This record gives sequence, C-alpha cells and structure tokens, in this order.
Amino acid sequence: MFSRDADNSHVGVAGGVLATRFVWPYGGRRVFVTGSFTGWSEHIPMSPVEGCPTVFQVICRLSPGLHQYKFYVDGEWRHDEHQSFMTGMYGIVNTISILSELNPLAALPSPGTPNNRMGMDVDNETFHHAAASSEGTMQGGAIRISEEDIKASRSQISMFLSSHTAYDLLPDSGKVVVLDVNLPVKQAFHILYEQGISVAPLWDSLRCQFVGVLSALDFILILQELGNRGSNLREEELETHTIYAWKEGKHQLLGQLENHGKPLQSCMIHAGPYDFLKDVAVKILQNEVSTIPIMHQSVQDDGSFPQLLHLASLSGILKCICRHFRHSISSLPILQQPICKIPLGTWDPRIEDQSGRPLVMLKQNSSLSSALSLLIRAKISSIPIVDENDSFVDIYSRSDITALAKDRVYAQIHFDKMSIQQALQLGHDVPSHGGFDGQRCQMCLRTDPLMKVMERLANPGVRRVIIVEAGSKRVEGIISLSDVFRFLLC
Repeated sequence: MFSRDADNSHVGVAGGVLATRFVWPYGGRRVFVTGSFTGWSEHIPMSPVEGCPTVFQVICRLSPGLHQYKFYVDGEWRHDEHQSFMTGMYGIVNTISILSELNPLAALPSPGTPNNRMGMDVDNETFHHAAASSEGTMQGGAIRISEEDIKASRSQISMFLSSHTAYDLLPDSGKVVVLDVNLPVKQAFHILYEQGISVAPLWDSLRCQFVGVLSALDFILILQELGNRGSNLREEELETHTIYAWKEGKHQLLGQLENHGKPLQSCMIHAGPYDFLKDVAVKILQNEVSTIPIMHQSVQDDGSFPQLLHLASLSGILKCICRHFRHSISSLPILQQPICKIPLGTWDPRIEDQSGRPLVMLKQNSSLSSALSLLIRAKISSIPIVDENDSFVDIYSRSDITALAKDRVYAQIHFDKMSIQQALQLGHDVPSHGGFDGQRCQMCLRTDPLMKVMERLANPGVRRVIIVEAGSKRVEGIISLSDVFRFLLC
C-alpha cells in the first residue's frame, strides 16, 4: 500500500529505494523540493517539463516509510493543497507513504493536460476521504479550543499587527486607477470593466484632493435606478451624468454605503504609510468598506498633491499574517484548530448556529434582480449559488456587476428575467479583478484548520470562503474576511 498522490509517481525500484517523481504543476521561476528524506537541509532543484513550462518535476530516491515534503517556489514555502498534507514541525507539509510492496501510480500529467485548477475545482477523492472524520467530529460534539489558547494567539497576532506598518502592504510595482469626479458614470463603468477592478478612488480636480471612492455597489444602485420606472435617471443620461452628481444626488441610497446618508465628504477615509496594520484593519472594519487608500500627505504646506500609494485591504493584511506565522504555526494553537472548533463565521443551523445570522444562498435559476437586491439588503460581498440539492456550484459577487458593462449589456436586459446562471456566463470574459487569477470560488471543509481558511482568504479578490460538506459540496457555512479579523482582533 502507498498514498495515491495524483502528481507524484513511483517510477522505479533499486536497492530497496524507490525512484519517486515530485511534481509542482502551478508555475514559478525557480522551484525546489525538500523534505524529511533530505533532513530538511537540502533544496533539490526542479526542472520545467518540456512543452509545459508551468509544470516542474524532479526524481528522488526514497526509502520505504512515511515522508514529508514542501516546495520552495520563488522564495516562498508552498505545499500542494491537492495532495495529502498535514501540520507538522515545519508547518503544513505534504506527505507520501512508501512501503515495500509497490504498485504503479498515475503518470505525470501530459503537457496538454490543463493545470490551471480554479478555486472552484474540488478533489472529490480527498473530499470523500475526509467525509467520515468530518461527520464524526461534528456528531461527536467537538471540544472547542480553550479561551486561554485563543487569548494567547490573539495576543501574538495583535503584537505583529502593532509592530508593522502599511508600508509592508506596498507592492514592488503596480498601479492604482483613479477617476475624476466629473467623469460620466457610464464612462467610469466601462473603465472599471476594462481595467478589471471593482473600486477606484475619486479625485476632485477643483479641490485638488481625493474625495471618496466609486465601487461596484455604486453601479448596482445605478442599474437598479435605471430599472426603476419612477426614476428620473435614464440610460442615455449616463453619458452626461457625472460621478459627482450621482454621489450628491443619491444620499438616501448611499446611506447603505460608506456615507450613511451624509453628504459626500471633502476627504475620503484613508490611512498613512506609517499607520500600524492593526489600525488599518480596524479602520476598514469600522467603516464597513472593502479597501482604503494608503496616502502620503506632505508635512509642509507647499501646495503639493497627496500621493496615493496603494489600496489596502483585509486580504493584503491577512497575507502578511500568514507569511509571518507560516513557519512558526506551532506557536499559535488557534491556527492549527479545525474551524468547526472555533466560534467563527455563519453556519447552517443544522450544523451549528454560531452567529444567529441567516445563511444566505440563492438557486441558479434565481433572478439577477434578486441577487443585486440581496447584496445591498444583507450588506454582503457575495452570495453562494447552489443547485436544487443545496450543493455549491458558483458564487455571485458585487464585482461581477462590471461584466454588464461589456457591449452595454446592462441596457439590453431585464434584471427580473435574467437568471444568475446567465449573468455569471457573461462574466467569463471579464478581466481578472485585481489579480483574481480565477480563484473566485474558495471552499474548505469544516475540519480544515483556520490557517488554511486564512490562506485562501488572503488571495486577492477573495472575500468569503464557502464551507461545504465532504463529497456532496452542500453548503454548511460561510467565513468572511471581516469574520476572521473581528475574531482575531476581539
């Protein structure tokens, strides 16, 4: 017997050891593998497969027994989530078990085999394998982590966030799209679609200052207004209706956004590069926004404009946390705990009613109008889309509204008649949102550790992880970025 790792193949036996092929199919520039079979002291270089440059491989000789291994990709430790893994002395590691009697494994995927697995793809074998332990854990009444462990972990994370500044969030290179408040909303809608983003800071050229942000939620409200028979706003007026006019004229609607019914502020909510990460996270949570600009204000009143450096998000801050504690995970007991043992997220009452909030989902044939209304009314970033068996099939997010800008689709459809499934089809050709890279649907099991959930939420553009039942993919719960930070910073 041996572990059936789909991407690691036994290719030969000699002298009591087995030649084993290790494969990293997720791209990179320089990829290494190391593990218990090298004493974790040697980094073995891996080579790209001819004709498939995103797939790296190397053959190592392993003796019978249980081995642990990790990949070192472009300076960062990685593990393959689609292979067997566990939490060990070196954090989360992949495992492979080799005994003396060997059978052939699946061969290395051919260069023509797609390797760009999306977050929606699920290793069904792994899910079925986990089903028994998952059910046993919940039905047996799992013991929750102690308050002392929670307090100790929170303290360490708080110390980290209070000793690092927003400068740690700045990328080596990048761009921030800024819109002038005097742009017509129709043009702004198309710019966000073409740039593959869902939020942009607003610049008032008359005041020479930033005055707010335009988000996907603004466009949801605008499109709802267009469909409102009693509205004075018509589609042709979007050619001349400016962002500023929209913001100033829709105070009641925008009361559901960051302004809470107040006039457009003279200066938008922002943070400075020297602000601590904890303060940035708290500001995002308190103002119920997805991002806040990092701005450098000139100390001297020399008439210079403020510098917009970056758009900070909770996912960026969470990525810093994961990167910092990845190799010392044993010092934070809470990160190793299954999420079913932690009071976190929104759950199906049949599993465990932790928050008292309803678990919001929609069927595939629900109307686009119902999805847009729900995004606003429930104040959520995305909605799980399920089939007739409540199995997870996709997710509809606020940012998906930009797909309607393509070829002016928004002017040609009736939101009450278009289904969510049809709306999602429109988004297949939409540019990636802020480096989304197709990872729109992130799933976990309720037995997965908190660290795994955090790593998935740290992906750009991901705001919620859907907790599904092993095998059936029935939705059991939702954990959002704000859930994680409110728990960690409590």
